[in-house]
Amino acid sequence: MADSKKPESHTVPRRPMHHRRNFTGLTTKELDAEKAKWPKETVQLWEQLSKKEANDLHTIQKSIVHHVTTTLARAAYNMDNFSAYQAVALSTRDRLISRWNETQGQLSKADPKRVYYLSLEFLLGRSMDNALLNMGLKGVYSQGVEQLGFNMEDVIESEVDAALGNGGLGRLAACYMDSLATLDYPAWGYGLRYNYGIFQQRIVDGYQTEYPDYWLNFDNPWELPRLDISIPIGFGGHVQTTQDEYGVTRHNWIPANSVQAIAYDVPIPGYGTENCNNIRLWRSKPTRVFDLTSFNEGNYEKSVEDATQAEKITSVLYPNDNTMAGKELRLKQQYFWTAASLYDIMRRFKKSMREWSDFPDQVAIQLNDTHPTLAIVELQRLLVDEEMLSWDDAWDIVTRTFAFTNHTVLPEAMEKWSVPMFEYLLPRHLQIIFDINLFFLQKVEKKFPNDRGLLNRMSIIEEAQPQQIRMAHLAVVGSHKVNGVAALHSDLIKKTIFHDFVDYYGEEKFVNKTNGITPRRWLHQANPQLSALITETLGNDRWLKELSQLRGLDKKVENAEFRKKWTAIKRLNKVRLAELIKTRCDVEVSPDALFDIQVKRIHEYKRQFMNILYVIHRYRTIKSMTAAQKASVQPRVVVFGGKAAPGYYIAKLVIKLINSVAAVVNQDPAVGDLLKVVFVPDYNVSVAEIIVPASDISQHISTAGTEASGTSNMKFVLNGGLIIGTMDGANIEILEEIGEDNIFIFGCLADEVEDLRHAQRYRNVPMDPALQGVISAIERGTFDDPKIYQPLISTLTVGKDFYLISADFASYIAANQQVDAAYKDQEEWAKKSIRCTANMGKFSSDRAVKEYADQIWNIKPISVVDEGYLQA
Repeated sequence: MADSKKPESHTVPRRPMHHRRNFTGLTTKELDAEKAKWPKETVQLWEQLSKKEANDLHTIQKSIVHHVTTTLARAAYNMDNFSAYQAVALSTRDRLISRWNETQGQLSKADPKRVYYLSLEFLLGRSMDNALLNMGLKGVYSQGVEQLGFNMEDVIESEVDAALGNGGLGRLAACYMDSLATLDYPAWGYGLRYNYGIFQQRIVDGYQTEYPDYWLNFDNPWELPRLDISIPIGFGGHVQTTQDEYGVTRHNWIPANSVQAIAYDVPIPGYGTENCNNIRLWRSKPTRVFDLTSFNEGNYEKSVEDATQAEKITSVLYPNDNTMAGKELRLKQQYFWTAASLYDIMRRFKKSMREWSDFPDQVAIQLNDTHPTLAIVELQRLLVDEEMLSWDDAWDIVTRTFAFTNHTVLPEAMEKWSVPMFEYLLPRHLQIIFDINLFFLQKVEKKFPNDRGLLNRMSIIEEAQPQQIRMAHLAVVGSHKVNGVAALHSDLIKKTIFHDFVDYYGEEKFVNKTNGITPRRWLHQANPQLSALITETLGNDRWLKELSQLRGLDKKVENAEFRKKWTAIKRLNKVRLAELIKTRCDVEVSPDALFDIQVKRIHEYKRQFMNILYVIHRYRTIKSMTAAQKASVQPRVVVFGGKAAPGYYIAKLVIKLINSVAAVVNQDPAVGDLLKVVFVPDYNVSVAEIIVPASDISQHISTAGTEASGTSNMKFVLNGGLIIGTMDGANIEILEEIGEDNIFIFGCLADEVEDLRHAQRYRNVPMDPALQGVISAIERGTFDDPKIYQPLISTLTVGKDFYLISADFASYIAANQQVDAAYKDQEEWAKKSIRCTANMGKFSSDRAVKEYADQIWNIKPISVVDEGYLQA
């Protein structure tokens, strides 16, 4: 490993700046100098010709037709909805880019501190509707499109979701980027441009089947290719060690091979502001695209081997890591993305000609989970090896720059990489990690002498066979702040996984930042009729930027006419979801039934398994009733949706069980419309925008202490849906805001979980009788071949029911009965629904972003002025 002795802290002459003009562009001073060289008439002509297009109806229609006839080369009467979408998207993008140019130009002049949000996922959903709404152009574009012979909603439906994320992590990043732009904070996001996303989910014989998601087949009008921005990223090789003229040991990493990182920019407009931030996504390309010599020799496969290997890096989000090749590809993804992003960030900083000690005063980097943790090591490498700073000076810069958001308390979700694989791919980085660990543990030993157990627990290197690198530990050591994403979660990580680090660093390093969602996407866009009613009722739309103003709806709870309007909108949303279910699942459901929804990533701790077990219990109960008894049953439509990781066998069995139960229940005449079960395939943001506004009740039922926060719970409640949930994640804070009368809570508490698990493991606690009846029905073959589900049932028996389904099952049944009883009183249910929406002000991503900006990033808003022309 690397020398354990730190380089001495003495002054080393700064390496001179060398700007690569082929892609870095000019500084503001250089731009002004170039502009001064031009004739005055030329400058005036540029400014005149680069004036932004007007936003009146005629100009917008002319812009759309221009793109139809020139960009798309289509005849006016030879178009379908998708062609219309392309033209409208390009017209919208023209206006978006104008804002983007103004924002970046003005920020370049102001040179404020910026935050860089590093996230492996950005689950953006459809972009056009969001852009038009945020820019205040939805009305005029809708009118223009309809006069040209198309329906705006059909045009919007033609857009394909960007396959840049999977679950809550990516959607949180998208919401935060929306809020950063809306609040005028100078910010960039950095991620990967996946060619196929995670996968397209289809259900074949009840099983999840993965297909490539060809979301880029027709290009992406919302990205700006920056083909001139090409950054070499190395892998493998060896490290040369030398001594410089000062006698300081220097390391020079010589990679064995490299790939190119190509930039694609995605403009993110703010709402009610000219500000337009940016997400820069990286695509991997080979250094050498084509080997002509091999091709001419007839070795056609080898001629494109470099291209194939390089392009794998950004082909798929979360490649299956059940194999060593999959693990290696994931590690390559993470280094490729963080190295390219840091190169870009440092290049931007160098333009200012500031000293490196100023770097944390200009740059804040937020690590969204452990995926970008390698950025800590890469920045240390660049500062020490490339910029010739001393180790201590560099490490001081690193630790003042980074902050880390933790998203889990589950040990199995804590990222680790094997040391041999790391040494093979990133030999210099491994040396740096060992040095970081050594110097850190020396400080721990000094503060807590002779506690070898403590050193072992806190070490970044886990002494296993082979050794493992604990990325969460590295993220904590290399960051100045660590935050959880809900009050309970932040408290748990301090008491459990990071307990020793709290003892060492103190409480002040570990803070809570409860997640939030953007109301622009998740109410204004997803539920336009309810948004309009709220604006009409409150007398203005300021609530879209000040969500706490929704409290004004509390005054309308007792107004019968208002409740009638509210309920009518809810029913229209349910009709829309019923149509989606018919189209996608070929199941007819009644919008007058209670819509019960659980849509999220399929995982054992989220307990979709418990939900479908209860559905079986409900089905068996209805089957056993007389006709008279059935008359009092509340009809219910149970909707599931979500993807399981390709290698997650148990989660995929849950999907199979849901579909098998649906096949039996939906065809049983003895049950009829009293119970319907649906699994909506390929759940994504645009599907969520239909599902969320239609829910009567949504399920957020993770085992207490396992869900970091959740954000889907916030989306459902913001849209007036009630929830049934455990005292976990953000459910607790939602309860505090909306009141316990408007939420259905069940199950054990987080501090009871370990005792219950211990009892089930060692005391042979019998299974809940109702649950045992359900399991027996499965084992009798009621829902397909029982052998299929034996591994699933074994998680309850042989596996000792780690997620406590049996322990919570009785209270879960009781909570569902309370839901049925409450729903029968539609007037009271409407009041609950209104109160839910009225009290969700806390859960705006605007509030969360302000807290990050003030307490972690130390950045200030910069207002962008509409100058009316593009930067020359």
